[in-house]
Amino acid sequence: MIGTEAFDGLHAIIPTPARPGADRWDATDTVDVDETARLLDALIRDGATGIIALGTTGECATLSAADFETVVGCVVDTVAGRVPTFVGATALGTHDVVRRLRFVADRGATGTLLGLPMWQPLTTDTAVRYYRDIGEAFPDLPVMVYANTRAFRYGFPLEFWEGVHREAPTVVAAKVSRAPNLVDMIEATGGRVRFLPNEMKVHEFHAMSPATTTGCWATAAAMGPEPAIAVLDALAGGDATAVESAARDIAWASEPIEPMLADHEFFASHNIQVEKARIEEAGYCNPGPVRPPYAAMSPEHDRAARECGRRWRELRDRRAATVAVAAGEATGG
Repeated sequence: MIGTEAFDGLHAIIPTPARPGADRWDATDTVDVDETARLLDALIRDGATGIIALGTTGECATLSAADFETVVGCVVDTVAGRVPTFVGATALGTHDVVRRLRFVADRGATGTLLGLPMWQPLTTDTAVRYYRDIGEAFPDLPVMVYANTRAFRYGFPLEFWEGVHREAPTVVAAKVSRAPNLVDMIEATGGRVRFLPNEMKVHEFHAMSPATTTGCWATAAAMGPEPAIAVLDALAGGDATAVESAARDIAWASEPIEPMLADHEFFASHNIQVEKARIEEAGYCNPGPVRPPYAAMSPEHDRAARECGRRWRELRDRRAATVAVAAGEATGG
């Protein structure tokens, strides 16, 4: 079983690139395998230290069984053990989750990003039992809890983390967005679970727990990982000015979609659309169309998401220019 050190650095969350026509209800064979492999190679080349596939942005919920297996095979084979790879397998019930996880484990993924079954909201007792059951079924497969309150209609209270610590030893990490009681969560899990924030909040998590905040996740990495890596590098270097600058850059790039992020109900209904629009605009990846039924988004919100992607591309261009100047100075050019 991997340790918490596996969650240092940037864990890039990828979309599942879709072929033209994937937005039709009768589409089959929707995965753009070549673009998926190209994106993974680019992310690892550009500094991602982990890959997370088949979350919400990865459209885990809308892929057919055949497309799910295509994605898993492509991701695991392309990464080829170069960095830890967590593959989502969330489904409507435990039986289907286990079926998916057998394939994920057999193909050799490092672990799984796993949310709660998505129909009837779970109580804390049933949520803990769910992760306990998965651990019993797959004792050698590390689990990253997908702690998304809106998606799974469950608040992931402190009692849940205490229960996971007691009963679900394969849980080693959690993908979270906000954690005002982070220190209590770390204490409740005996320091065994690494709580990963996103690139927009990582500096706030670091202020609460610098020893355990050594990495983050980012769907924004599919627009190019460099701005997220910049804030992690600044935190690791203890440079408060650089941290402030990198965090300010990310906040500026995210500003056009901030009203959507702040409206939790809206974002829960438009998560995939927003992510794919900004990723497409940034130009680092071609995510393709959104799979049904989640394609609808107003022109106003589409423009805001695309402005976010444009600003992210500008950040990357600025950083590339700065690196080029520094390299020229170092070589006397």
